[in-house]
Amino acid sequence: MSRKIKLIWDFRGESAAKIAEHHEKHLKEYIEIKKLEEKITGFEVISELYAIAFMVVKEENMIQVRDALKPHRGEVYQK
Repeated sequence: MSRKIKLIWDFRGESAAKIAEHHEKHLKEYIEIKKLEEKITGFEVISELYAIAFMVVKEENMIQVRDALKPHRGEVYQK
């Protein structure tokens, strides 16, 4: 079984939450266009001035998605 990688985009500032929420919509569009198997996306408001958007990909797809979408960081995904 292949590992899953959580790709993360960080947003800071007063508009961070709205930007992260909007960015998730683009991540969902990318998943549909590229017909990726994993459909796990989301956004989290960490604080008033910091939020993240994320998507989960299979490890074998990580390089392709990373190079196309340029996430700020990634980590092994655990439910």
